[in-house]
Amino acid sequence: MLPWYLRLYGVMIAASVPASGHRAGQFCGVARRDLYRSATASDLMFLALTGRHAMAAEARQIARLSGLLISNGPGAITAQGAKGAVSADGPQTPERVQINKAMMGFLTHSGYSHGGNGFEGIAFLMEQFAGSGLTDPANPDHGLDLTAMATRFATSFKREKAVAKDEGREPRAIPGVNHPVFRGKPVNIDPRARFVADDLEAHGEYNVFLAFYSELVLALKRTGATPTVFCVNVDAVIAALLLGMLWNDRRSGALSQQRMETAAFTIFLFGRMIGAVAEIDDHLNRGRNMDTRTPVKDCGFVM
Repeated sequence: MLPWYLRLYGVMIAASVPASGHRAGQFCGVARRDLYRSATASDLMFLALTGRHAMAAEARQIARLSGLLISNGPGAITAQGAKGAVSADGPQTPERVQINKAMMGFLTHSGYSHGGNGFEGIAFLMEQFAGSGLTDPANPDHGLDLTAMATRFATSFKREKAVAKDEGREPRAIPGVNHPVFRGKPVNIDPRARFVADDLEAHGEYNVFLAFYSELVLALKRTGATPTVFCVNVDAVIAALLLGMLWNDRRSGALSQQRMETAAFTIFLFGRMIGAVAEIDDHLNRGRNMDTRTPVKDCGFVM
C-alpha cells in the first residue's frame, strides 16, 4: 500500500477535477491503467488543471511551479495550519494525531492573500494583453512593445493613485508586484522569481508575461508611480507561467477565464500540499505538543 502522504496527494489532485472528469476506469478521459504506467505527478497535475495531456515544455513548467511552491519557509501560513493541527493532538503521542485534520489545517490556511494572488494575476495579464494579437507567449520575437505597454499602465496607475489619495482611500494593489519581505531597497528582488527567470534562460526558454512584469516594475518607478523598483513576486511567476501554458487554450475557447483563474490557485495548492505533508510528517517525528516553530537556522532548501 502507498504511504499515507502519497495517497493524500492523489486524492488532492483528483478532488480538483469536476465530477464530469471522473468515469469508471478513467481520469479526465484517459484510461487509469495508461496513467499508472507512464504519467508523472506533473502530467497528472496538468491533466487535472486543463483536461488535456501536457507537452514536454508544459510538464517542465508545472514541475517548476510545484517545486517553487512547496514551501516559503517556517513562517508559511499553510505550514502553520498543518503543524498547528498536529500540535493540537500531540505529536508526542502520534497515535492521537489526526492526519485528515492536519490537512484541513493546511486548506483553511490557504486563501486569496496567501496562495490566491496568482488568481488575480491571470486576470490582470489577460487585461493587459487583450487585443494584442499575441499567438505564442514562448516566442521572444512576438512583435509587441512591452516597454510601451508597461508605461501605459504605469502612467494610468499613477493617475489612479492620485485620485485615490484625494478621495482618502487606498489605491488597488497590482497583482504580482511588491512583497512585504522583499522591499525597501532601490531595486527589490524576490529570489524565487529571480530563480525561475534564470532557470528559463538556462534552458533557452522565454515567457512574454514574465518579461512584461519585468518591464512593468521599471515603468512604475520611471513614471513616479512607485518610489522604488518593486519586486516581481512569486505570484506573478505563477500567473505568468500558467498563462503562458494556457494562452492558446483560452484563445480557442477550450478554457474559460474562470477555469484559468481557478487553475492559478489550484496549482498553488498542489505545490504547497507537498510542503504541508512534509511539515506534518516532520512534526510527527520530532515535534512537541503545542510547538509549531522551526528555527530559521535549521531550514534549508533543495531544488
